[in-house]
Amino acid sequence: MTAILIQSPDRVLLNNISWQTYQSLVKDFEQQPAMRLTYDRGLLEIKMPLDPHESYKKLLGRLVEAITEELEIEIRSLGSRTCDREDLARGLEPDQCYYIQNEQAVWDKEQIDLSKDPPPDLAIEIDITSSSINRLDIYADLGVPEVWRYDGQTLTMYHLENKQYQSCDRSIALSLLTPSDIERFLELKKTTKENALIRLFRGWVTEHSAAYE
Repeated sequence: MTAILIQSPDRVLLNNISWQTYQSLVKDFEQQPAMRLTYDRGLLEIKMPLDPHESYKKLLGRLVEAITEELEIEIRSLGSRTCDREDLARGLEPDQCYYIQNEQAVWDKEQIDLSKDPPPDLAIEIDITSSSINRLDIYADLGVPEVWRYDGQTLTMYHLENKQYQSCDRSIALSLLTPSDIERFLELKKTTKENALIRLFRGWVTEHSAAYE
């Protein structure tokens, strides 16, 4: 029997949800991309992100796209595509996710199956209002090598090591970047218009990539 464990204005947490019901809801919510579903072995969280969440999600995505363009790194961007595996009975929707190191393996695939294909190399989580389910555990089970989590003030980079995440002081996928580098540009959002901020970031990448090499 389905039980409601938590119900609030921005989320609902349900128990005893089957995999088939979860998959049906994923399809139902395809027309409502702002909704986030997290499934963990019978637990299902349905979450409606708030405005600051969406703003930071878009900006972080633009920063990733800008640096990969400047450094001529090919990526496959999947946005908030559902990442799930039936054999694990776990699934979620990142705020953004990218194939970088494994881009060549999936760049031309219309359908990606994580039971056969590699997981995204980088997932981005905006965690201004925390999930009721431990999403890092799900990412680890799916084998996502790197996760960035931003709480509105601090960005933490996690690297998967021995099936557990360890915080790290530099990105594995985009080694030019440190958490403080990204935080500095996210802070600029308060005083700088978005396209101007991206131009500043591109200039910073050009300058620092030459020095980093």
